[in-house]
Amino acid sequence: MVDIEIKRDRIVIRYKGKKWDWMIEPRYWRNAIVWTCVLFVFPLVAYFVSPGLINTMVTANIYAAIAIPLSLMTVGTGRINFGPNFYVGVGGYTAALLSIYCGWGPLTTLPFAVILSVFAAVIFSPLVIVARGLYYVLLTLLLPLVFLEVTFIYTGIFKGDVGLFGVDLLVQFENVKLNFIMAAYISAGIMLLYLLIVNKVLKSRYGLIMATVNDDEEVAHGIGVNINKVKILSFVCAAGMIGVMGWFLAHYFGTFAGITYLPLTFMLKILLVFMVGGRAQVFGCVAGGYFIAFLEMILIRTMGQFQPVAFPIILLILLFVLPSGEGLFGIYRKRHYREYLPTIHVRR
Repeated sequence: MVDIEIKRDRIVIRYKGKKWDWMIEPRYWRNAIVWTCVLFVFPLVAYFVSPGLINTMVTANIYAAIAIPLSLMTVGTGRINFGPNFYVGVGGYTAALLSIYCGWGPLTTLPFAVILSVFAAVIFSPLVIVARGLYYVLLTLLLPLVFLEVTFIYTGIFKGDVGLFGVDLLVQFENVKLNFIMAAYISAGIMLLYLLIVNKVLKSRYGLIMATVNDDEEVAHGIGVNINKVKILSFVCAAGMIGVMGWFLAHYFGTFAGITYLPLTFMLKILLVFMVGGRAQVFGCVAGGYFIAFLEMILIRTMGQFQPVAFPIILLILLFVLPSGEGLFGIYRKRHYREYLPTIHVRR
């Protein structure tokens, strides 16, 4: 028999020993729904105001969709990965090569991009166990740089700094602006899906186990947590999610070049999204992604050739001014209820 109980802030359903609950109090869902509606209305407004804003929105969604699983990886492993763009490269090159040489469309290349990204993550997952502190930072930092060198060595496959051209586009309507709008909705949908999944995981029982490993590995081991399993699962699952964004980039632009996504410049943007938005705060990744993307666009339009100088200066100031470890999202949370958020530790 189904037992339904309506409380002040939630509905609780019990059936055969299982329990489900949904929040109904407005403060739990109001802001999320409002901002989701804004995300889906923005492309339509930009279509008539300035179509270039749609591309900026897509860039912001990509930044956020990479930083969100990076937050999950950081909480689960207790270490900040300095080479998430390596998995962007794996997913992007997989999609591009299969599309060009096999003639496959986006839906066909997607599962292979995920599988190859997960496979690469499984190969390098022992790093989260054996490497500590600066060794882990350096090793993860080197992965995309080594991959970049491989693309230059095997130019017959990866086409070096020119990149691969002729990848099937994500959407192919006759109206170019409509293609951009659909791509904006797809990127927003992926980003929101990641946000929902990672937020649910971090608030679940498994998320509590990840937080325990992150806070103190010795305590987690003492209470019977399989630390290595938690670390590897967090590392591999997050890498697979990041690989999807490589697939998206390849099919969105119709081309993919490692020189664009594997160097330090792209990696630094992702880490800045992660830090400015708020470490281990998935909602902060969205705020950071949009802030970085639109700040970059504004500086390019207003400062021109001085943008490469002004951009890092502004971001460095923000890193010192914003609440330590909480970033932009920490400003919002100052006057709101704070549920537990794990503190990121760099292991020695």
